[in-house]
Amino acid sequence: MVLRSLFSAPTCSCGAVRLPQPVASSGWLVSRKPQSRRQRKLCKKALRYQAQALATVGPVVLLDNYDSFTYNLSQYLGDLGCEHIVFKNDEKTVEEIEEMQPRGILISPGPGRPEDSGISLALVRHMAPSTPVFGVCMGHQCIGQVWGAHITRAPGGVMHGKSSMVYQCSNGQHSKPTILKGLDSPFQAARYHSLVIDAATCPPELEVTARTNDGLIMAVRHRDYPTCQGVQFHPESIITSNGKIIIQNFIDMLHEKPQQGLQRHHEHSDTVSAPA
Repeated sequence: MVLRSLFSAPTCSCGAVRLPQPVASSGWLVSRKPQSRRQRKLCKKALRYQAQALATVGPVVLLDNYDSFTYNLSQYLGDLGCEHIVFKNDEKTVEEIEEMQPRGILISPGPGRPEDSGISLALVRHMAPSTPVFGVCMGHQCIGQVWGAHITRAPGGVMHGKSSMVYQCSNGQHSKPTILKGLDSPFQAARYHSLVIDAATCPPELEVTARTNDGLIMAVRHRDYPTCQGVQFHPESIITSNGKIIIQNFIDMLHEKPQQGLQRHHEHSDTVSAPA
C-alpha cells in the first residue's frame, strides 16, 4: 500500500531532498558541496533525517471497541477513499499508535462505559492536541470523560436502533465548521446507547454542537483542539440521514493544521484525567 505524502520539499535532479543552506545540527554545517569524506557522510546523514521527517504519515487508525458497527465505519472510510487500519482497543499501546504517525484517530462505539474501552481514553488524551480525533458513541463519551464530564444513564433509558431528531447548536461562536457541516438542522440520527455526557458536568473545554429536543448532548467539539469532535449517535447507521457526510467531514479535518492550545494542555495534563 502506497500512501501519498502530505508534505513536499524541493528536490535535486537525483530526487534527494534539497536542504536549505546552511543547515546547522549539533554544531556542524552541511555545505552544498562537501569537500571531505566526513562532510559527505554528515550530509548523507542529514538528508536521511530530513527524509524521515518529511516521510508520509500513517493511515487513519480506527480503534475498534469490540463493536459490530466498527465495520460500517470502516466501509464508509473505504468508500470515501480514506486509507485506514483497524486495531482492537487492546491490540496496541498508545505509544505504538503514536509511532505510526496516524493522520487521524476514529474511536468506535462499544459496549459498557468509557473505562471499559481499552486504550481509548488514553489515546484521546494523548493524541487530541496534535492529531484529529473523532469519537462515535462510546468514542464521544470518551472525549467527554477525558475532560472531566460525568457519563450518566440517559433519562429515557436504553436507545437501541431508535431515531431522534438532532438539532445543531448555532451560538455564533463557531470559528470553524463542525463535524456536522452540510447537514440540515434538525436531522434524523440513529441512537444505540444508554449512557450520555451529563450536561451539568460538561466542562468549559468542550463546546456542545448538537442536542436532541429534550436537551441531551449529541455532539461536542473541543474548544482548543477543534479537530477533536464526537457524536453520540451513529452516522454509520442507515437510519442516520446523510451520515456519510459526517465521515467525509472527518476526512476533511485530516488536512487541517494542528490544533491550538497544546501548551495549555501540557500545563494542565496533571489535572485533566479520566475518572477511575
